[in-house]
Amino acid sequence: MSETNTVSRASSRARSNTARKPKKKQQPYGFALLIGVIAFGIYLTSISAQLGLYWILGCSFGVILQKSRFCFTASMRDPYLTGSTSLTRAVLIAFAITTIGFTAIKYGYFVKDLPIPGQGYVVPISLATAVGAFIFGIGMVIAGGCASGTLMRVGEGFLMQILSLFFFVVGSLWGAHDFGWWKLNFMLKGPKIFLPDIFGWFGAVAVQLLFIAVLYILADKWENRKQQEH
Repeated sequence: MSETNTVSRASSRARSNTARKPKKKQQPYGFALLIGVIAFGIYLTSISAQLGLYWILGCSFGVILQKSRFCFTASMRDPYLTGSTSLTRAVLIAFAITTIGFTAIKYGYFVKDLPIPGQGYVVPISLATAVGAFIFGIGMVIAGGCASGTLMRVGEGFLMQILSLFFFVVGSLWGAHDFGWWKLNFMLKGPKIFLPDIFGWFGAVAVQLLFIAVLYILADKWENRKQQEH
């Protein structure tokens, strides 16, 4: 009886192997794409060294995003859907590193009594901030990715993400067209909050890193609890 089962399983595997279509070799396409990327980079560099640098950085970020599957939407969505917080903790670590780096750059300008770069991005916080974040979050979940995740998946050939990118561009242009009205009537209603003005430079870094550390610990505990439930 066992020999009969063994023979039947072997024959079924043989049939499945013969029915399976051979995979197409994708290495030639990859090499052709690599040559095209290098050639276009050389062309951009001949126009402007800055354009060539942008091309190299953009391609590098694209490869990193694709290989790491890094996505801000997934970092907020996965804890609820799958219980995994690996991307959430990766985002928090990135926030911690950039907090230290950007503070060092800004503080360097501050001690030299020079205009602090990036102060134009310190915008008022109001109800419009919360409403906009909520709407943007809904859009990210429906689209299946944030701006960086959408661009990465467009490069992978996902048709749905191409549609998302199209409306992302349309919405951005529409928003830019009406930005002045929204800014005047809603955004300027709240106060501007720059943490170094409240806690001092080192205090601001300490407060922000402490807040990130608390979120990291909570994310780690959440994942452990979800794993124990399953």
